[in-house]
Amino acid sequence: MKKIFLLFAIFVMATMPIEAKKDKITPEQKGLQAINLATAKAHVGFLASDALKGREAGSEWGRIAGEYLVSTLTQMGATPLFSDSFVQPFEGYALYYSKASGFTVVPEGIEQIKQGPHRVAHMRNILVKIEGKNPNEIVVVGAHYDHLGYDPMLEGDKIYNGADDNASGVQAVLQILQAFLATGQQPERTVIFALWDGEEKGLCGSQYFANNFTDIKKVKGYMNFDMIGRDCIEGRSNHFNYMYTTKNPNYAEWLKSDIEQYSLALDPDFSPADDFSNGSDQVPFFNAGASIVWYQTGGHVDYHKPSDESPRINWDKMVEITKAAFLCFWKMANNPL
Repeated sequence: MKKIFLLFAIFVMATMPIEAKKDKITPEQKGLQAINLATAKAHVGFLASDALKGREAGSEWGRIAGEYLVSTLTQMGATPLFSDSFVQPFEGYALYYSKASGFTVVPEGIEQIKQGPHRVAHMRNILVKIEGKNPNEIVVVGAHYDHLGYDPMLEGDKIYNGADDNASGVQAVLQILQAFLATGQQPERTVIFALWDGEEKGLCGSQYFANNFTDIKKVKGYMNFDMIGRDCIEGRSNHFNYMYTTKNPNYAEWLKSDIEQYSLALDPDFSPADDFSNGSDQVPFFNAGASIVWYQTGGHVDYHKPSDESPRINWDKMVEITKAAFLCFWKMANNPL
C-alpha cells in the first residue's frame, strides 16, 4: 500500500502544471515581482509634471497630487488607516510677513501665531494600513509628496518639479505597498504606509501625525525616503546612502544579505548614527523612540531648483533601491527589531 501511495505522489508531482510549481516562491519573491520600472516612471512622471506646478503643500496642485495618490490606493484595494478615508487633513500656521517662514502644527505655536496676522495652509496626509497579527507593534514607511510649487517671478522655467525631491520617494512607498499586497501574507506587525504633506514647510505632515496618533508609542521602526533618484558621486552610478540607528546593526546585515541573495545592483555607503533629530520626516519618529532606516542618494546641483526634473532620474538605481527597501521593510514587519 505504501508503494502505491508513493507512486501516486510521484505521478501527481510529475503531472502538476508548471504554473502550480511556480507558486512555491517565497512571499519576498512575490513582492519583488510587483516592483518594476514602468510603475516607477508612471508615478514620478505624473507627480513631477509641469501640470502639477510643483505640488506645493496647501495649494490647488498639492491637492491634485493628493487626489492622484488616493485614486492609486483605491485602485490597489488598499485599506485606509483611519475609518473610510485615506486622508488625514490638518492645518499649518505661519507668520504673515515672510513666505519663507516655517509653518507649525504644534498647538502652542499656533496659538501664539494666531494672535496677529498669519498665514494658514490646509494640508493632507495620505495614510494606509495593513493589520498585523500583533496590533500592539507597528512599523511605518513614509515619504513626503509635496514640493516647492512655482514662482511666477522666476526667469525661464518657473516650476519646481521635484522629481527627485520627492516623487522618487513617493513611488517607493507605493511600490512597497503593492509588494506587500502581492505577498498574500499577513505581516506579524501592523504596517502603516504614509505619504506626508508639508515636509517642505517644516516637516508638518509627519509632525502632525506623530503628535496626534494615539498609538505612536507602539511604533517600533520607521523607514524614510527623501531623494533616491539621482547620481551624486562621480563613478558610482549605483551609490546611495543607507542611514540607520546604531543600536540596530541588523539593518546593515539585512541589506548586505539581500544585495548578495537577490543580485541587486547597488553600492551603498553604510551610515549608522545615534541622532536622527533633523533632516527629514524621520525626526518625529526618532523623537518618539522608533528605530530609523533612511534611504537617500545625496544632494545634487538641481536640489530645490526648477531643474529637478524626471529626465535626470537614474531609473534603474531607483527601482533597485525600492526593491532593497521592500526586503528590509518586510523584515521590519516580521522579524525581531
